Amino acid sequence: MVDAADIVSEPVRAAADAVLDRWQRAPHALVQILRETQAITCWLPRPLLAHIAAALGLTLAHVEGVAGFYRFFHTRPVGRTRLLFSDNITDRMLGSEALLAQLCARLGVAPGEVDAQGRFSVDRCSCTGLCDQGPALLVNHHQVITRLDAARVDALADLLLADTPVEQWPAEWFDVVDGVQRADVLLSGLAADAPKLPAVLAQSPQALLDEVAQSGLRGRGGAGFPTARKWQACRDAAGDLRVVVCNADEGEPGTFKDRVLLASHADAVFDGMTVAARAVGAQQGFLYLRGEYRYLLPQLEEVLVRRRTQGLLGRDACGVAGFGFDIAIHLGAGAYVCGEESALIESLEGKRGTPRIRPPFPVQAGYLGRPTVVNNVETFCAVAHIARRGGAWWAGIGTAQSTGTKIHSVSGDCARPGLYEYPLGTSIAQILDDCGARDVQAVQVGGPSGACMPAADFGHTIAFEDVPSAGAFMVFDRSRDLFEVARHFARFFAHESCGLCTPCRVGTELVVRRLDKLAHARGAGSASAFDIDRLHDLDTVLHSGTHCGLGASACNPLRDTLRHFGAAYAQRATAPQFQPDIDLDAELSSARRVTGRTDAGAHLNTDTPA
Repeated sequence: MVDAADIVSEPVRAAADAVLDRWQRAPHALVQILRETQAITCWLPRPLLAHIAAALGLTLAHVEGVAGFYRFFHTRPVGRTRLLFSDNITDRMLGSEALLAQLCARLGVAPGEVDAQGRFSVDRCSCTGLCDQGPALLVNHHQVITRLDAARVDALADLLLADTPVEQWPAEWFDVVDGVQRADVLLSGLAADAPKLPAVLAQSPQALLDEVAQSGLRGRGGAGFPTARKWQACRDAAGDLRVVVCNADEGEPGTFKDRVLLASHADAVFDGMTVAARAVGAQQGFLYLRGEYRYLLPQLEEVLVRRRTQGLLGRDACGVAGFGFDIAIHLGAGAYVCGEESALIESLEGKRGTPRIRPPFPVQAGYLGRPTVVNNVETFCAVAHIARRGGAWWAGIGTAQSTGTKIHSVSGDCARPGLYEYPLGTSIAQILDDCGARDVQAVQVGGPSGACMPAADFGHTIAFEDVPSAGAFMVFDRSRDLFEVARHFARFFAHESCGLCTPCRVGTELVVRRLDKLAHARGAGSASAFDIDRLHDLDTVLHSGTHCGLGASACNPLRDTLRHFGAAYAQRATAPQFQPDIDLDAELSSARRVTGRTDAGAHLNTDTPA
């Protein structure tokens, strides 16, 4: 590890140059260059960013803007060992905040601080995709520790205080167990007697497209756009070079299905990407792997190496003359908004993950201006099965409007968290019964951007025509305060806003402030019905006036909990009339200091001249 304080030294410069050379000094590789350089230096001081900017022919402002955008890039010193506690609501329900406080007390640091010797720093991050085995934390962004408890935290503190290298920590701490509770199709793996990929790709591109169209497959990332229609649009777009991208930026809190598919069914995912490339005429593929899943990178790279050796990737892939296709892995750096396909493409191009204005759509002009198909991990896994067993087979599962199966990441107040795969059209009640949930008050379906379903609605089904879902299924029993759940989700959206548009950048923060006021008002009588009315107003603005889906869905938890659990808000809004949420005396204190006045509170006396 090179000391970041020695950042202008020749060893650091040489290390950065080696990374730049490995990426051929390509500006669109900036995110990967920053990631690999930081792995050497621990953080990214301005002189180092200036050196990288000059080497890539970019402005320092651009490089600093990218470095400052992603959560896992550090432009200020951090500890040699960085610990980030997963801060999803399910981790909090399992006691993560108490464990964070315990570790910080033992280490003598506050969250976000570095100890005096620069050995370690502790902080929070958004959901790490380990909700079935939380509380969890990330170590140096590329290793995970699951199932934290007080004893494990104490042992962790001892190792950190002794400056013990991470490589010498107990190996069992880093075990990630894929808790598959029910596997209908995708989680069961490809049938042994299914045709091999070369036989599948021997079909014409149009035949492959026709099978996907017949299947009725819709994207499993949440939006549910028909897969075949997206592929056909990309195939028909002008241009000689096309790209297929697998969106593995599974950032929706409460979702962890893609983690398991990548860990246990990577070949099926890569098969699906290859089928898509053949169907649309693509030559280049990317797996965009979220930064929190960095620990999966080595085994995924091994799978790709094996597939190249087997002739499944590269020139004349799968023995199809003239079909050249390969896949590279791009690692994200911690940004929820990059789950949106155009923001993901911006990140692939080495930029801030800011959603693009559309049209043009990615299928027309995506990565580097080329027609680009973006689908998520579960969608490509489904394609691998459809290509082998036919579109009619998949269409026979589920409902007429929602064909096939759906994987659900179940966590929260249930006896058996984990992955459950069902045909679409399965009721919420059945999933709750199967996972051992009791006395359930509500279920958050599809993550914070989805729907909060009260007990009266558990007869509804998971289907595009009823309750669509990106895969998260968080259970809350009657001991939980749904106001606090909504407040936690509001903080998440405010933190993850890319900041491009004012309604989202400002609106999400105003929602948090209003909810904080209600939270602190309980029993103090400092919030009123006016505050709840303003929340409704903010919901309207965000839902209709933001640049992308993040802002439009940011108030979904607020809207649903106000509708179904309004009493949780009303019991906090007890003041008979509006109460300001600022201390006017404190706000005027700086003006009094400048003018030399000491009459605090005098402005409140109507008998005193202004």
